[in-house]
Amino acid sequence: MHRSTLFVNSSFLLVAGCLVQAQDVIPAGRKIFESRCSVCHGADGNGGEMGPSIARKVPALTDEQLRATILEGLPTRGMPASNISDSEMPALVTMLRSLRLRRGFGFQPYPVKARLTIGNILDGLIVSEAFDEAALRTADNRIHLLRKIEGGRFREVTSEVDWPTYNGGVGGNRFTTLTQINKSNVSRLAPRWMFTLPNAGNLQVTPIVVEGVMYITGPNECYALDAGTGRQIWRYQRPRTKGLTGGGAGGTNRGAVYADGKIFMNTDNAHLIALNRADGTLLWDTEVADAKLNYSATSAPLPVGNLIVTGTAGGEEGARGLVAAFDQKTGKEVWRFWVVPAPGEPGSETWKGKGIEHGGGAAWFTGVYDPSTDLVFWQTGNPGKDYDGDDRGGDNLYTDCIVALDAKTGKLKWHYQTTPHDLWDWDTTETPLVIDTTWEGKTRKLLVQGNRNGFYYVFDRTDGKLLLTKQFIKDLTWAKGIGADGRPIFAPNQVPTTQGTHVCPSQDGATNWYSPSWNPATGLFYMQTNEKCSVYTKSPDEFALGRAFLGGAQRVDATPKPVRILRALDLRTGVVKWEVPQIGVADSWGGTLATASGLVFYGEDSGAFVAADASTGKTLMTLHLNANWHSSPMVYQFDGKQIIGITVGATVMGLGIGE
Repeated sequence: MHRSTLFVNSSFLLVAGCLVQAQDVIPAGRKIFESRCSVCHGADGNGGEMGPSIARKVPALTDEQLRATILEGLPTRGMPASNISDSEMPALVTMLRSLRLRRGFGFQPYPVKARLTIGNILDGLIVSEAFDEAALRTADNRIHLLRKIEGGRFREVTSEVDWPTYNGGVGGNRFTTLTQINKSNVSRLAPRWMFTLPNAGNLQVTPIVVEGVMYITGPNECYALDAGTGRQIWRYQRPRTKGLTGGGAGGTNRGAVYADGKIFMNTDNAHLIALNRADGTLLWDTEVADAKLNYSATSAPLPVGNLIVTGTAGGEEGARGLVAAFDQKTGKEVWRFWVVPAPGEPGSETWKGKGIEHGGGAAWFTGVYDPSTDLVFWQTGNPGKDYDGDDRGGDNLYTDCIVALDAKTGKLKWHYQTTPHDLWDWDTTETPLVIDTTWEGKTRKLLVQGNRNGFYYVFDRTDGKLLLTKQFIKDLTWAKGIGADGRPIFAPNQVPTTQGTHVCPSQDGATNWYSPSWNPATGLFYMQTNEKCSVYTKSPDEFALGRAFLGGAQRVDATPKPVRILRALDLRTGVVKWEVPQIGVADSWGGTLATASGLVFYGEDSGAFVAADASTGKTLMTLHLNANWHSSPMVYQFDGKQIIGITVGATVMGLGIGE
């Protein structure tokens, strides 16, 4: 028996070799649906007591995705597999395509002239509404968030402090000057609202907030929410891409950014898209790299002047790393920097052998920007094959680097390589912080990074001069230190072997992409760290499209016992001033947020959300959320109230001080 061919969006179907009109097939499909599916989803597909509306979901799925969902079910969400035969499937799919949302199902926008308490009238469309709130879209492409009061009038809420980019600002430091939440009241911090993304899994996203509207992304989708209540205003969604490898295939998306009246985000197949911030319509769609060549995208882009800059994932699959800039208005490419140089280009002499052909170096994580020097600082990934360097002798530039790029042209101004000829998958993708502060008695423009390899670095960001290095973990076996020339002093017998080699830190790193922060009042640099080691093995491997290109494997070693530790380093010396060991197995991925009120917020390894005293590390608040953290906290001020935003599992939460 073979599966029948189905022509979608056509009035005809080819079923069992015969041409049949769709309207003849729909009744047969409806009979199948009513007997197998309607008990949960309702006879019209608009939902019932036991299942959600599928009329809303079907348009976002391809025919193959529909078939797979029907035949395999969604076991984790309570939907069982259905026994639909090959001969029945075309009619059922056709019937599903005919489903329409019930009139009045969901919210239907309507025009209104909203009279405000201050006497003004807002003329526009109500696009979201609840018992005591509404969102109104005006002709100037803005969303106004309203609260209902007596007499049919509305109060427009205010949004005093936004968070428009992945780290709040383009300089990377998750530090806020807001002080409403402080040491005296943080113990009263509690959830104010929640919103759960369907089919999202463990979110790695940081929400952004602009003019009171929160934008949060999942895999190939973006939601606009009222940042005061979490109520959905609009949703953009496109189908997941089939045949991807790496992070894109897993549905990872770490967030969107706002600039030029638009919301920018990456899709799983390495496209950069721009959405209308008021209604979520697609404005442009640009391919950054060809997904068929093992590229994907997982992280938030970065606004730089009138450009939007992004990188791509795919380093573990041998995709050649890149950073590219696009015009915010049109999506047209302006410049591109290749992490792995082409043969004959500067840096290619650091590759000996054929490894340069699939050298990796994916610039998969969000970089930072310094307007004062007009430099983009981007962190690059490890070379491929990850654990076998036999066919890539040399340092392998510009992998495992911080590269300083001219913001207008993408030309390389300086670089620093943290782990030459990396054999342990220690991407240099940890967020560097743009910091202006005193250094040896005078103000200096610094770039500061806690690196995955276990060393802390301070640079003069104007010219890349290395000012300080310091080991910040205790178990570090791969190097004896950093020499006067800025290069690591490699320890013997630390390369992967066929038998396996014990190396510290682990492949996860002494730290990773989770966000660090710095408080200028305390002078401390806060980051989540790991005391954790791996056993690395090397094995033969050849590059192929559609799969990983590792040249070996690694596993976490049980000895010493993995421990996650929040550490506070003196910015100017790298000395650990205090640390907080956590309970767990060191497999969480939550970062930090520092505040001018002397707090550090972080996701703790056993699942709690914690506020610590920024000067001492003393725990001041614990909110037991039982989460395996995959994101870092953010903050904004909405209608006069300071709100901490976090994502837990598939849920975004707004936390505030109880009345």
